[in-house]
Amino acid sequence: MMREIPIEKNDDIEFTIDALGSEGQGIGRVDGYTVFVPLALPGEKIRAHVIKTTSGYGVAKLTEVMEPSKDRAQQDCPAYPRCGGCSMRHMSYAAQLAAKTKQVRDAFIRLGRFDGSEINVQPCHGMEHPDRYRNKGSFPYGYDENHCIVPGFFSPRSHRIVPIADCPIQSENIMAAVRVVTDWAREYNITPYDEQKRCGLLRHCMVRESSSGVIVMVVTAGKLPHDIELVEMLRASIPHLIGVVHNLNKADTNIILGNRFTTLWGNERLPVTVCGHSFQVSMPSFLQVNPVQTEVLYSYALDFLDLNGGERVADVYCGIGTITLMLAEHAKEVIGIECVPEAISDANRSASENGIANAKFICGNAEDVLPRLVS
Repeated sequence: MMREIPIEKNDDIEFTIDALGSEGQGIGRVDGYTVFVPLALPGEKIRAHVIKTTSGYGVAKLTEVMEPSKDRAQQDCPAYPRCGGCSMRHMSYAAQLAAKTKQVRDAFIRLGRFDGSEINVQPCHGMEHPDRYRNKGSFPYGYDENHCIVPGFFSPRSHRIVPIADCPIQSENIMAAVRVVTDWAREYNITPYDEQKRCGLLRHCMVRESSSGVIVMVVTAGKLPHDIELVEMLRASIPHLIGVVHNLNKADTNIILGNRFTTLWGNERLPVTVCGHSFQVSMPSFLQVNPVQTEVLYSYALDFLDLNGGERVADVYCGIGTITLMLAEHAKEVIGIECVPEAISDANRSASENGIANAKFICGNAEDVLPRLVS
């Protein structure tokens, strides 16, 4: 016999949140019935408006925090949570780290069916300064309510642009570059690309930064007009600029990049140093977006591997080979596997420039390459 659902859509309810979901939403119970509430925190007594019910759970929108948690953080981002980029910014950083540690432990118990006493999950290793850390930003363009072209991010589970004037986890240089591209677009009446109507020109602005400088790439659906003016505006405003690149993407899909890259000025590859090794990173290649935590992450991986120098190691989904080259100093041979040709090209170049002979790279899908290596 199906249990009666104690709430209905459009009900206003009061209850206490007692857990946190995998996507950062609060979880509480009304007469034993589970209700998910985005932006609510464990321990909080709240009011919420029910927007969905199913036989197993309900979803409600937070309307009032009656008794706030000590872990609730003062909001410092005007676009959160509409932009979909962050899911836990309403929590203190310490609470975020604790929640992520618990998520890993819960996954072992719930999905792996381990006994809780068997699981020893170490606490997340956080940052001293968890803002302005990202070394890459990719901003789609659209219109705001005044029909003015704006950069932004897509709202959750949609392709609706949420305008972004600033993002507290992006570096200041990246945001400055995006503002220049936006000023250029407005000055020369550049239209944003509309995925539904399949018209317009400017699709994305992608910016990468390292200690060596900044490279800006604009992605358009057609020929780039006023490219000389774009370069001039960027060079005049971004002191650390080392390159400007254009990517042409005519595809009627939501894939960000096309296959045609043109260097408008300066460098097309960004010099980056990771764990003492030098890399030249092309714009489509993958690189960890948090340079500080990257080296922390890699040091943990190296400790866990406990290599003695005689091993043959596979670095699956190796990207440009940052982990591969680090491991090559501690193993007999390291083989990097990656399906992006540009990343493999970058990796081979970096191995040569760093004088590392015991690392090699294979371009292909991991599920195809790895079995051949094992056999």
